[in-house]
Amino acid sequence: MEKTRVQTIFTREQLVRLMVPLVIEQFLLMTVGMADTMMVTTAGEAVVSGVSLVDNINILIINIFSALSTGGAVVVSQYLGRQDVEKARLAAKQLLYVALLVGAALMAAALLFREHILRLVFGSISPEIMESALIYFLLTAAAYPFIAIYNAGAALFRAMGNSKVSMFNSLIVNIVNIAVNAVLIYGFGMGAAGAGIGTLVSRITAALIIGVLVTRPTHLIYIEDLFHPEFRWSMVRSILSIGIPNGIENGMFQIGKLLVLNLITSFDAGVDLAVMGSAVAANAIANSIAGVINVPGQGAGLTMVTVVGQCMGAGDDKQAVGYTKKLLAVTYVSMGVLNLLLFLGVPWLVPCFNLTESTAALAVQVLRWNCVFNFIFWPTSFALPNALRAAGDAKFTMVVSMISMWVCRIGMSYLLGAPWGMNLRLLGVWQAMFADWIVRSIAFVTRFIRGKWKNHHVI
Repeated sequence: MEKTRVQTIFTREQLVRLMVPLVIEQFLLMTVGMADTMMVTTAGEAVVSGVSLVDNINILIINIFSALSTGGAVVVSQYLGRQDVEKARLAAKQLLYVALLVGAALMAAALLFREHILRLVFGSISPEIMESALIYFLLTAAAYPFIAIYNAGAALFRAMGNSKVSMFNSLIVNIVNIAVNAVLIYGFGMGAAGAGIGTLVSRITAALIIGVLVTRPTHLIYIEDLFHPEFRWSMVRSILSIGIPNGIENGMFQIGKLLVLNLITSFDAGVDLAVMGSAVAANAIANSIAGVINVPGQGAGLTMVTVVGQCMGAGDDKQAVGYTKKLLAVTYVSMGVLNLLLFLGVPWLVPCFNLTESTAALAVQVLRWNCVFNFIFWPTSFALPNALRAAGDAKFTMVVSMISMWVCRIGMSYLLGAPWGMNLRLLGVWQAMFADWIVRSIAFVTRFIRGKWKNHHVI
């Protein structure tokens, strides 16, 4: 019998062209927040702490937008895998409408209740930190609708396999953000306000660029008659079937981080306020640095959404498995190198943030712990589940993530962190996070091997 050769959906060159710009894009997007944190260090640790606290809330909001965009990218990718371009374009329009509505609603809520939100999440913090946090929150919350538009547009280009557009857009965002920050923070000494304005201006710029590009008919997927509403509830439901569980998962994950951060920022009679401020600043800087080594995994995860989505749309789950394994292997190699470099170089890197000696020592301690567990468990905890979501198995990832977060990240944080002094409290919080990664990793690897995720249908 003559064997038929199965045509590969993605060549190696196509995978490289898709993933490499995504990795660069994720790094560039991350440096928006890092630039704010680094550039306000000249204004003092109170300003750094205020900006970093708000950034934790902003990450929650961005994760919600990313979740909705992932839902849209999965639907569009599966339509493209089925060779149904017209429905893919119509689904793209639904994604943009949903993202814009959610962005406007979240902006309104943040602007109206920002002080209540800060006090609810972080409890008792010093007046100096609160002042900076309120200013930064006001300005960055105004950017939410623009962040929503950008995320939706970027997801559509990724679904087409064109990740260069969002990469170059992210480069422009960073240039604008750093330039405005430099003028307002260094030139006018505006501190948190300067960082907030820089973020707002850069996000508006990104939304305008991606909005123009996504309406051009020269692209495979484009949005026509943008201001002519054309709702298709069945497509919106498909998008939300991925976006809502993913949004709940991402949202609850970030809420868990905020609750844990409340443990760090809280104090009692036995904790000196200066020591508390040192722990908050060390946690902020450590998170900023640690996030960099996750960039290859984030890029691989976004690549999985497009690749696995198109494979499942074409009805080829074998190629979906094969591509997932390849992308996961690339993630382990790249993140392994970065974790090793960080482990060895962190004593020289942390002092660049202009921290006190005690704060720098705390940051070095938690970062070295992080390097070990990050290499082993992060890829299968956060990159692998994107393959499951791309196939429509979003509810499983949501349930696992929520249970693991509440039991490990939150429960163990209070168990390992609360009874001890502030320095050991910070390390205990990070150890609880590592336990969360271990549980997620076991659950997602088991699900992937058993193959139940292949039985879901999105379109």
